[in-house]
Amino acid sequence: MSYHVLVVEDDAVTRSKLVGYFQNEGYSVSEAESGEQMREMLQSNAIDLVMLDINLPGEDGLMLTRELRSQSDIGIILVTGRTDSIDKIVGLEMGADDYVTKPFELRELLVRVKNLLWRIAAARNVNNNVEAEKSNENVVRFGEWTFDVQRRALSRNGEPVKLTKAEYELLVALSSYPNQVLSRERILNMISHRVDAPNDRTIDVLIRRMRAKMEFDPKNPQIFVTVHGEGYMFAGD
Repeated sequence: MSYHVLVVEDDAVTRSKLVGYFQNEGYSVSEAESGEQMREMLQSNAIDLVMLDINLPGEDGLMLTRELRSQSDIGIILVTGRTDSIDKIVGLEMGADDYVTKPFELRELLVRVKNLLWRIAAARNVNNNVEAEKSNENVVRFGEWTFDVQRRALSRNGEPVKLTKAEYELLVALSSYPNQVLSRERILNMISHRVDAPNDRTIDVLIRRMRAKMEFDPKNPQIFVTVHGEGYMFAGD
């Protein structure tokens, strides 16, 4: 993967040196000499990391750091000629990830960039895994069927099966309590705010419709099981 870094530096010599060095190391590199140009680059490019000089004309790097961090988790390395540790502390407090002082070794800066990009990639992978787990929690699989609750999509072996609004709400209610008997009254309470003119008869009609759509033999249901005198049970496994 080729990372894209943005060099924000008003000194043309330093900026050119950084751009050339990181391009030679295989990075995609954009450049800017002011906060205004930085914003333009960020709007038109997918930037992974910003190397930001503190001593910019007009808006200084510290203020730009705070702006960047309030908007994204982009990597930020401050580059400055100041040796005052207070600037370093302030910069880190405003959201910078790292800090180098001029004059610096290009190889040292490269290592810092690599380490920061690795941390960013690792954090994004963790977040993606968490989102995937959350997404999987909203998918119910039973037999040949897959029910994606969030997408309101039901399919059998990959073939989509259309559901009405009421059928969808019934399937959500029953599949939320697998292998548990739910009374008609309880099911009614779970879907009544979403189904027009509900009553006990509504549940029986919906169950028949779902059996017709999903059961191999609707007269001998294996998914929507009747428990006589008690209600219905979702037996998908």
